[in-house]
Amino acid sequence: MRCSRYVSTLILAATVSIASPHDGKADVPALEAAVREKTASIEGKLIAWRRDIHQHPELGDQETRTAGIVADHLRSLRLEVRTGVARTGVVAVLKGAKPGPTVALRADMDALPVKEPKGLPFASEAKSKHLGKEVDVMHACGHDAHTAMLMAVAEVLTSLKDQLPGTVQFIFQPAEEGSSVYPSSSGESSGAALMVKEGVFAETKPDAVFGLHVMLGKSGEIAYRAGATLASSDGLEIKVSGKQGHGGMPWQTIDPITASAQIVNGLQTIVSRRVDLTASPAVVTIGTINGGTRANIVPETVEMTGTIRTYDEAIRGQIHRDIANVAGKIAESAGATAKVSISPGYDTTVNDEDLTERMLPVLERAADGRVRRSLPVGASEDFSVFAQQAPGLFLFLGVTPEGQDPAKAAPNHNPNFFVDEAALVVGARTMASLAVNYLAAQSGK
Repeated sequence: MRCSRYVSTLILAATVSIASPHDGKADVPALEAAVREKTASIEGKLIAWRRDIHQHPELGDQETRTAGIVADHLRSLRLEVRTGVARTGVVAVLKGAKPGPTVALRADMDALPVKEPKGLPFASEAKSKHLGKEVDVMHACGHDAHTAMLMAVAEVLTSLKDQLPGTVQFIFQPAEEGSSVYPSSSGESSGAALMVKEGVFAETKPDAVFGLHVMLGKSGEIAYRAGATLASSDGLEIKVSGKQGHGGMPWQTIDPITASAQIVNGLQTIVSRRVDLTASPAVVTIGTINGGTRANIVPETVEMTGTIRTYDEAIRGQIHRDIANVAGKIAESAGATAKVSISPGYDTTVNDEDLTERMLPVLERAADGRVRRSLPVGASEDFSVFAQQAPGLFLFLGVTPEGQDPAKAAPNHNPNFFVDEAALVVGARTMASLAVNYLAAQSGK
């Protein structure tokens, strides 16, 4: 249920007392009320932007059309705009009329190599190249919604420029899902890392950075968590080498397949028997196993790949060492060898605990009380890079339609993932409210 504008204004006035219009500081209740009114007034534009971007998705480092739409909109707001940051990223700066701190707001723009089923009038039929192969493309993770919401936030906050104390930096990031042009081994697959490397904060250093991701959950509900929120993500490759020979005479061979099977089982004991799960959860998953050419040939090698997810750096390092030890010793016991390669990926996304606590009342008001504490999420995010540059807060916006059980709905990265567009105005309102409240509170110190 949506509150009327009059009731919402009363709620804000009753619950916020950061500043008053008579002491030279920003009038926070008035700003929040204005944010609510202005986001509601452009909800139609917000949805139209999202549908257009959804219908024309682009993979990581190919977001030229999306970046063009974003940049044109930001220029129409007369903001300072930089394009081509980390190849296709867009950054804009809004300077308020009053002195104050700087806050950064981030959205990611890239889509996934997923084929979208027919049904939506704005369904994607796009195709593109992913690491040299032609693939179908779909916004199966909701980045189209993120981009559209931040475009709306930029318009709302620009309209309040004369009342804003401080600076807002809008970051439209490419390649959160990794580059579709450069392999992960090249070190150029994370859009956030490359933006930082290219100096996205060199001229405008934020005092806080905020991000938001659409997820399964009640439509319009905001989920938050202080501390470790999304997992680190490391790539795992194991190559088991033996001695090739006839499948009917395995004693003349060194079988890398049986050794690999034992290694997979052994890896499961790392989490179940060696990691202190009362301190932090962890996951080791093998996702692919490839070896052999015929049923009657013991192959020379078997290759497997997987992922490692952790929320604690000490446990992350321990698991890396344990994997090398377990794989190597098991292979040795079979007369084989195991070469283990671990590719560090995204770090754990850690929400600053003090910032989270201070912003919680803002979330409650922006989402009309529909706020819950989240469990740790097993996915990973390169928002973690930005949160290492300044105190960060990364949130989740529920987008499962009313009447549908989120536990049974198609999740992110599934071709049937569906975004209830009624939730988008809540997301935009939340991001804008976080910005005005942080700026007002910090400028008053």
